Amino acid sequence: PAWIGGSWDKVGSLRYGENSHQAAALYVDASAPAGITGAEQLNGKEMSYNNYTDGEAAYRSAYDFSEPTVAIIKHANPCGIATGVDIAEAHRKAHECDPVSAYGGVIATNRPVSVAMAEQVAPVFTEVLIAPDFEPGALEILTAKKNLRILKAAPYAHAEHVLHPISGGVLVQQPDQVDAAGDEPSGWTLVAGEAADAETLADLAFAWRAVRSVKSNAILLASGGAAVGVGMGQVNRVDSCKLAVERAGDRARGSVAASDAFFPFNDGPTILIEAGVKAIVQPGGSIRDEQTIEAAKAAGVTMYFTGTRHFFH
Repeated sequence: PAWIGGSWDKVGSLRYGENSHQAAALYVDASAPAGITGAEQLNGKEMSYNNYTDGEAAYRSAYDFSEPTVAIIKHANPCGIATGVDIAEAHRKAHECDPVSAYGGVIATNRPVSVAMAEQVAPVFTEVLIAPDFEPGALEILTAKKNLRILKAAPYAHAEHVLHPISGGVLVQQPDQVDAAGDEPSGWTLVAGEAADAETLADLAFAWRAVRSVKSNAILLASGGAAVGVGMGQVNRVDSCKLAVERAGDRARGSVAASDAFFPFNDGPTILIEAGVKAIVQPGGSIRDEQTIEAAKAAGVTMYFTGTRHFFH
């Protein structure tokens, strides 16, 4: 648009901002979907600035999926994302991705929290739990943790535009809703190896959708509808591959991998292939794509190009 404006009403001051020397406050846009600012807090201490930022990341990540999904976020990056036949299974699988990092994390679900999930969450120190609702008995278990911030929030709704302040102005873009032409497997191009079987393709589709939540450069390994290793926020894609493989450990063998952007060289895919990754999905588009394709072909690894990128900064 040629002109953009808005207004926000102050809800109240926060204890401090990102750090203790920074003043901060919460404001609400009354014209926007309620979101996390309109959530009902059912338990716990007052929300902090960092609780809101991590909470927003987890809340959005869980609703990137239609299946029962749990996202666990720490410092704006996922340390676990998983889908399941029910929300308890999704949480168990998400927590297993990186239980060390999940300590002190923020959890969000896209289904009501069940008693079974509540029993899994209770023993783990968690800052915030965000869900659309809580089944009878679940709140009784969770509110025994007096410091656990529990938010009941409506399903996540994207704003029409995303604003990012910069010095002298603001950047405006449409939100990334993982809805581009290349985001569905039916639009992918097989460039190496055999076509994935149904189980492998489902894991590739999960990994591709989940990697959207990871700060670039992003590599996510997945198996059985769950992240098993996440390489996030590195300034080169090779280090993100190394980190994802290291986090996955033995689980890397037989997993699939998603990369949020193309591989500029074949060194990253080589790290994944040597760790035992059986299939890779990535945007493609590098001038050295052929080298990456040849590395996959030589190893008998399936590789798909999406033609779509999901940078996240």
